[in-house]
Amino acid sequence: TDYWMQYRLSGSFAHQGLWRYCMSGKCYMQTDSIAYWNATRAFMILSTMTCFAGIIAGILSFAHFSAFERFNRSFAAGIMFFVSTLFVLLAMAIYTGVTVNFLGKRFGDWRFSWSYILGWVALLMNFFAGIFYMCAYRMHESRRVAGPR
Repeated sequence: TDYWMQYRLSGSFAHQGLWRYCMSGKCYMQTDSIAYWNATRAFMILSTMTCFAGIIAGILSFAHFSAFERFNRSFAAGIMFFVSTLFVLLAMAIYTGVTVNFLGKRFGDWRFSWSYILGWVALLMNFFAGIFYMCAYRMHESRRVAGPR
């Protein structure tokens, strides 16, 4: 969204996101090709794609297809969520570092907004989803090694 950062500019409030910025009730596309925006966008898109792949692998881990017996889908889902966590962490670290060091000094009255906070929430949710799928993998492996009782 357009609410990664809010600031006061010329007496009125403005806000910006990764793709648009809004001032005085009008929104404009970010046409500048600034490296940290591009990096943040790219890592967030990669995170979304790997998270989606993790969701698909997680859903498939509940299905029993004979073609996938050698491929453990819960382990793959866990790995996908951990990779997604890494991409979100990179995106948020880049955005935070540049915003605090560059834009924070340029605008006196500014703050991070709710979309930025949701980025950190997404990091935590991806991380815990990865942990839960790894726990599911461990439980499945321990039952498989123990054999039927």
